[in-house]
Amino acid sequence: MKRQGLWAGIALIVLVLGVGGYGWFQQQFATSVAGNGPTGGPIELSSTRGEFSLAQLEEDQLAVVFFGYTYCPDVCPMSLAVVRQALAELDEAERARVVPLMISVDPERDTIERLAEYTGFFGDAFIGATGSEAELEALAERYGVIWRRVETPESAMAYTVDHSSSLYLVDREGTILRRVLYSPAPHALLSALDEAL
Repeated sequence: MKRQGLWAGIALIVLVLGVGGYGWFQQQFATSVAGNGPTGGPIELSSTRGEFSLAQLEEDQLAVVFFGYTYCPDVCPMSLAVVRQALAELDEAERARVVPLMISVDPERDTIERLAEYTGFFGDAFIGATGSEAELEALAERYGVIWRRVETPESAMAYTVDHSSSLYLVDREGTILRRVLYSPAPHALLSALDEAL
């Protein structure tokens, strides 16, 4: 019985290290591929709020942008939970200046309806958006995002999507104010928000 508990504990540690290692690897990979770093720029996509554009933001607002997908088993829900936790730490006036935006890199499965349901789990302020493959590829290049489809024929999902997992603090012009590396805790994002707001 004790041995089973030991193995369960080891499995949990391996899982936590795997998720953390995955995030770190993706960040390093994205940085090396992006060269001088992401340039950002306009975001205009179909969203859970109709046609979304960064230009719709007020002068004093910023978006926290995350690229992921709703069938993601770990990094995506963790990242959106971190955004929710960080927003909860802000006062009401600061919170009104932050627009959390998830951009799906899985347009085949992530319809606007599914994105609305998914982002709704994290709060009413969250917006889900996606676009065509061409739109997403152009955005990914400008924001230094790496993503690729991985076939998993033995799985009921048929495929997963490997993707980098930074959070981007972006103004209405698409200028990247801060890039926050993946973390299961909100401290880095809160620090970046504190500097940017």
